[in-house]
Parts: sequence; C-alpha cells; structure tokens
Amino acid sequence: MRAINILILVVIFITLSCNEKIKEVEKDYILIDDSGISVEKFDSTNVDQNRYTQNNLTFKEGVIFTYDIEHITPTNEKLLFTWDESVKDYMKRWKFVPTDSINETTIHKVSITVKPGLEPMINNNPDYNQTIIQYEYLLQNGKAPFLSSSGVIENEDNIWMHPPRDKYFSILEINPFPYIKTPYEIGNEWNWTLEIGDGWSDKRWKAWEGQIENKYNYKITDRKSLKTNLGDIDCYVIESTANSRIGETKLKAYFSPEYGFVQLNYTNIDGSLTNLKLSDYSKQ
Repeated sequence: MRAINILILVVIFITLSCNEKIKEVEKDYILIDDSGISVEKFDSTNVDQNRYTQNNLTFKEGVIFTYDIEHITPTNEKLLFTWDESVKDYMKRWKFVPTDSINETTIHKVSITVKPGLEPMINNNPDYNQTIIQYEYLLQNGKAPFLSSSGVIENEDNIWMHPPRDKYFSILEINPFPYIKTPYEIGNEWNWTLEIGDGWSDKRWKAWEGQIENKYNYKITDRKSLKTNLGDIDCYVIESTANSRIGETKLKAYFSPEYGFVQLNYTNIDGSLTNLKLSDYSKQ
C-alpha cells in the first residue's frame, strides 16, 4: 500500500511539473528590466493590440477609477482649479480657485479608464508597451472639458502607473509615480530613476532649467483597512520619495489588488499636498 501511495505522489508531481512547463510554453512574453520597472516583451508573432492588457488583474479593460481631488497649500488652504484660456501654454492654462469660489468650470474629480488596444499612443510610438489609460477631468455636472491618454504597466512582477499630469496635475510629474512591486509584503523595498525635462517646471511651485534626474525609493510599510465610499478596503501602504537637484517629493500610496491605487497622498516640491481618493469604481 505504501509503495502505491508513493507511486501516486510521484505521478502527481510529474503531472504538476508538466503542467508548469506547459504554462511556461504558453506564456508568449518574458519580463525585461526597463530602468527598474519590469515590462513585458512579447514573442514577435503576437501582434494583438490587447496583448499588454489581457493578463491584467487590476487594470482590466473597461474598468473606471474615479477620484475626488484636493490641493492643500503649505498654509493649509484647500483649493481646486479651473482652466484659464488667457494663458498661451496649454499645459499652464489653469488657475487655482478657493473651494468657496467654484463655478461651472471648476474641476472636481478625475477618472481613469482602462482602454482596449494601443491607440493613440502607438500612432507616435510603434513599440509602445503599456496598457492604455484615459484621464478625464470632471466638472461638478460630470462632464469632462478635456482629457488625455497615457499608460500603466501591469504584470506578475509589478504595477506602475503614470499619474494624471494635465494642467494643474503636471505638478505630479516630479513626485514618485504610483508603483508597487512583488512580493506584496511589508518590508519589500525597491528603486527607480527617471529624467525629467524643464517643460514640466512651473513657477507656481518650482521652475528649473535643463534636465533633472529623480531617484526614487519605494517601500511597503504597512497593511491597513481604508474607509472609502466603496466600503472598507484592505490596502498595502507604499511610502516613497523622489530626490533630485531641485529637492524632494513624496507619495504615500494605498494599493488594493482589486481596486488599484485607492488613495494617493502627495507631498509636492513646494510643501503643498495633492490628494486623490477613490470615490467610484465601475466597468463599462
């Protein structure tokens, strides 16, 4: 009887090993390091425009993440922003407004929608290798006077996302980007670097000339339940810093494998705060 049991275990082990090999053969990409981020590199025969999204578990096609936004000055004044058509530079065509002076042009929320395919990014970069996300900047009536597209990288090794960076949100370019790396365990720590041009500078918080190099450090420091409009969500807490010749910025991010980056608390280069809190989660 013992010999039969041993034989059964051997057969099970061989079967599992074969299944693992089959899985490895079926996976038509490898992960490569891109300046500290793991990105998928697919077999050249795979030209499916949804190939960077099909294996996503968090940023799945059609999911919409909607965030409440707030800006808090170093003197603790809460502000929102509106666009300012009198400014020639499109990226700087906005201005702060106090929360008691809002009108029909004031931006209240930002939504991030996971889109199918690789357009429009592939039109300018045929080697684009990220899941497409679309940002919509929402008025109080829910309409979006402007929108843009960028990308998120998700695979079994990490999730990394471009934050909103239009108009006022260009302040986030010099902060740590939302980023979590496996294993999802307290104490896990990693680094990343990025060069940023002076086109992102703004005298309202910091102006500079030439390139800066942000050096980022990330660490999973806690796991906690966060109260949200969607109920209590169990999150990993990632604390991160970005340092360059112009100073330091910070991001404290709360991440859920189901709901993505549930809350993003930025400390900006001028000491102000930008907070994004998930207020709605839906699917198209």
